Parts: sequence; structure tokens; C-alpha cells
Amino acid sequence: MTRTLLVVAKAPVPGLAKTRLIGTVTAQEAAELAAAALLDTLYCSLAVPHARVMVAVTGDFGQAMRCQELLRALRQCVVVEQRGSTFAQRLVAAHADAGAFGGPVVQVGMDTPQLSEPLLDASFDMLADTDAVLGRAEDGGWWALGLHDPGHATALASVTMSTDRTGDDTLAALARRGVAVSLLPTLVDVDTWDDARHVAGIAPASRFAAAVALVRQHPARGVA
Repeated sequence: MTRTLLVVAKAPVPGLAKTRLIGTVTAQEAAELAAAALLDTLYCSLAVPHARVMVAVTGDFGQAMRCQELLRALRQCVVVEQRGSTFAQRLVAAHADAGAFGGPVVQVGMDTPQLSEPLLDASFDMLADTDAVLGRAEDGGWWALGLHDPGHATALASVTMSTDRTGDDTLAALARRGVAVSLLPTLVDVDTWDDARHVAGIAPASRFAAAVALVRQHPARGVA
């Protein structure tokens, strides 16, 4: 069966990426961390057996940190532009684009570089027995949404994204459509420097961990 891994990604341009980290680290370092996280996510996704990788992008990747590495990775994926005026609308549109290929869709972002190929593969396997899978994040949001029928993503249109209630509200919106949901493991999204250090410790061999280690070489700014 055709199955699609959907990665929703923003170009890691300094000043526009990982802005909550700026102040603790520089804008360039924040974008470097975002680029490393996205590269880890893309190559993990590309390793999942029998899965097409679609990346819904926004921003100018020509101005991104690690531009050439990212463009090489993106050439191995189907790339579409994000559409919509709100993040929720862009997610709905991205699921529609991915669903056009047929088969189930599992969507992730670029904030969980600790992802593993077995975890993503298992997410698809779970969709054989349920309508949807949701991976909640410790901050109240979610890191993954898998749908056996990608049309159910229209439920996201009523959900306010990036709040500490986004996970609960997503589950409620899917329930109103009669969608049965199974839960994936809860993960940490990288939003703060503490998150970055925690995730680097979980995935010490990752590009992200290497980027965190480089930032930590500048203790004068207070990072440790």
C-alpha cells in the first residue's frame, strides 16, 4: 500500500527560525539548530521502508543555514509549498496534498530530531487497526498526526495551534468526526534551550546533538 510521510518544514533562516531560542543563543545559532533538526528529520523519514516523503515547505531555503545540505535532502522528496493563512489551514492543505497519492499519511514537524525510523514505521503499522494516531508533546501540543484517511485532517481547521491545549483540542476535534485515535509515545518538542539539551542527550549521534555541542562552546552567553 502507498503510504506517505509528510514533513511540515520552515526554512531555517536566521531571525525567522527557532525565535524562542534567540537571546539564549544568537539568531544564526538558532537557525543552525533548526537546520540540523530538519536534516535529522528528513533523513530519518527517508529511511522508513516503503514510504514516500513529502515536504510541505515555507520560506526561502536559498537563504537557510546549511542550505546545500538541505537542498540535497529535499531533492529526494516530493516538495510542495504550504498553502493557507493560518498554520492550521496550512496543515489541512498539506494533508490534502499528501493524500492525493492515496493511502495513509503520517505527518511530523521539524522540532523532534530524536525521531527514529522504527517509531515512524510503527506509526504506519498502527494505522492498520485505527483511524488515526497522535503523538503528543510534553508542552501540550503534538509532534505527529497519522491518518488512515487524510481527509480527516479537515478537523484541524477548528484547532488553535501552538498552545498548551493543542493536543487536547486536536483529540476533541477528531472525536467530533467519529475518528478513533491511538496514541504514540509522548516526545519533547525543541522550543527552549533546555529542550535542546534534553533532546541532544536522547540522540547523541544526531546532527542536532552536534549543533548543540557547538553552541555550548560559547559559555559567555550563559548556555551550558
